[in-house]
Amino acid sequence: MPRPTTRACYISFRQVHIANVPTASSHNTEPNNLLNKLRVLSNRGHLQEALSIFYTQTQTQTQTQNHQTYATLFHACARHRSLHEGISLHYHMLSHNLTNPFDLFVTNHLINMYCKFGYVDYAHHLFDEMPNRNLVSWTALISGYAQEGRADECFLLFSSMLVEYYPNEFAVASVLSSCFGERGRQVHALVLKLALDSCVYVANALITMYSKSTSFGCMYNDDKDEAWSLFKTMQVRNLVSWNSMVAGFQIRGLGTQAMNLFTQMHREGTGFDRATLLSVFSSLYGSESNGNKQVDDEMSSSLKFCFQLHCLTIKTGFISEIEITTALVKSYFDIGGDIGNCYRIFMETSTSHRDIVSWTSIITALAERDPEEALFLFCQLRREDLIPDWYTFSIALKACAGLVTERHAMAVHSQVIKAGFEGDTVLANALIHAYARCGNIALTKQVFDEMVFRDLVSWNSMLKAHALHGKAREALQLFWQMNLQPDPTTFVALLSACSHAELVDEGIIIFDSMVGKYGIVPQLDHYACMVDILGRSGRVLGAAELINRMPMKPDSVVWSTLLGSCRKHGKTSLAKLAADKLKELEPGNSLGYVQMSNIYSSGGNFNKAGLIRNEMKGSSVRKEPGLSWVEIGNQVHEFASGGRCHPEREVIFRQLEGFVGKLKEIGYVPETSLALHDIEEEQKEEQLYCHSEKLALTFAVMNERSLCYGGRVIRINKNIRICVDCHNFIKLASDMLKKEIVVRDANRFHHFKGGVCSCNDYW
Repeated sequence: MPRPTTRACYISFRQVHIANVPTASSHNTEPNNLLNKLRVLSNRGHLQEALSIFYTQTQTQTQTQNHQTYATLFHACARHRSLHEGISLHYHMLSHNLTNPFDLFVTNHLINMYCKFGYVDYAHHLFDEMPNRNLVSWTALISGYAQEGRADECFLLFSSMLVEYYPNEFAVASVLSSCFGERGRQVHALVLKLALDSCVYVANALITMYSKSTSFGCMYNDDKDEAWSLFKTMQVRNLVSWNSMVAGFQIRGLGTQAMNLFTQMHREGTGFDRATLLSVFSSLYGSESNGNKQVDDEMSSSLKFCFQLHCLTIKTGFISEIEITTALVKSYFDIGGDIGNCYRIFMETSTSHRDIVSWTSIITALAERDPEEALFLFCQLRREDLIPDWYTFSIALKACAGLVTERHAMAVHSQVIKAGFEGDTVLANALIHAYARCGNIALTKQVFDEMVFRDLVSWNSMLKAHALHGKAREALQLFWQMNLQPDPTTFVALLSACSHAELVDEGIIIFDSMVGKYGIVPQLDHYACMVDILGRSGRVLGAAELINRMPMKPDSVVWSTLLGSCRKHGKTSLAKLAADKLKELEPGNSLGYVQMSNIYSSGGNFNKAGLIRNEMKGSSVRKEPGLSWVEIGNQVHEFASGGRCHPEREVIFRQLEGFVGKLKEIGYVPETSLALHDIEEEQKEEQLYCHSEKLALTFAVMNERSLCYGGRVIRINKNIRICVDCHNFIKLASDMLKKEIVVRDANRFHHFKGGVCSCNDYW
């Protein structure tokens, strides 16, 4: 079939009025007036009024004039997102135009309308039934598939069109938006052949296509960046060109390049819009590391740039737009800025402009750093009659997991059910995580068992829950029941469970099966778990050999894990190596100093222990203070070592003194040797009694009527690992008090009941 010479077809709905020109005939005046009136009404947003007038007067119009009017109204329905009105109008047209229902001009508008609403399959049905098609018909349907992200169908349709027509710039840009890689290069070759590369609309689409074709976070090479090369060679650029390039850097994690390009835009006076700012804000956390460049320096640079952007949005008035405010809050949070800035920006936003997205953004920012405040804002959101969506609920549950209070998790869970999201898989996964972090493995398992559909995150979350609570056998049994292909996260959970339960052989078998059976290459987390499995069981030299065989450089987690095993089994020389490596990687981390001081003290070498403590002081490194929390009623009480800050300190210590006496009668013997190295300068037995978890337990017993479950369960959270003396103390206390005591430390949960701990003293 010969190709038409026409290159594009443009549809314009502008009416040109010329005064004093006589009409062709008087009987056409009324239809033209009706069409003009409908155009004016629909352009002003009065679509319902326009449709009402049309339905009452349509019987007086001729067939041709009706088709033009239908096209105008279909276009208006698409523009105003009025699907119901568009379908009704389509039905009206079919019932009133039985003789010629497939007018080319009208059907093109119909295809465009249904594509705009996402009904691409029905649009394709209309397309297939058309007796005649033009370039607009093909382009409208190609654009529809592209907008829906159906890349294969879009590319196939575009290829079919080439048999009949040369594409215009709109068809090319649409297909480019849905493809990348080899397909994108093929379209680019066609663009060059048809000389469409000079069209700025097409060039912008090519920049986006090549940006999407590059992997996130890959090593950047300016000379090999095809998107950047295209951008530099463009003779004419518009704002979309600059935005496409900024967004292209952003989606590849090239934050530094995105920020530099925006700086160039601002310096050259190119201007910017909302899209520019949103891309730049999203780029701030993506500034890549180069060699040994310190992350802190990068964060400081990004934070400074974010502050400058903040000032610019205020100066230009963009700060009043809720999308910009939301992006700004998220940026401050992502790059470690002052959480107070995030909160202040949010509070300065007009109440009428705060939508569910902005509320969710500030709740997300606070969920990790201040979960209590995040939950307060979630409650405030409800009081302002905003309806949370599934994502807002998931963030609220994340805050519950951070606050580790079961009461809040159950409250949000009830709202999830009330809102009709009970069957949502994402929220069920969030509930599994929240209940596991709050210490209730029974509710965790109940949520998992009641799930209708489980994805890989569901299985992994339940495996992590079992590992966190020391239920390794249950984790292994669950793994054999999985009906999905495991991923690296699955094996981290399994190996972690084995390390907490002395399942050495099982852990080795699982580790070996990763490559051999599942084709998963072990990463740092997997090696750290294996070092822990071998080291805890006494195979410290085997753990060290594994580190030497690692295909990647060990990180601080690997060395700190080996250091802990060396302390447990008295391997001083190997411990010194691990401590030196740890101090090299994390100079500000006190763990290397504290562990070596403890090891020397345990071996009776107090001189070297003292030298280590002096070295630590000289390096201005401070040990993280031990803190414990217990919830009494609706209030969370915090205890530091010595209980110096608690208002009821004296009463607590008097109660604790009697408590210790009773425990000694049933076999409690203080581990006084620990006082030499677990707590600096503490050498007396009584100083062990000041540990924060003992104070928290005593206070909970004093207020048992205000505890959950009628005081049958005491839940204590701790920021660092529980010491041997406190472990023995609480184990005996659970038997004497006839209560279950759940302690969550930095590593795992310990469930004490009847004088026994769930860890079986293997920790």
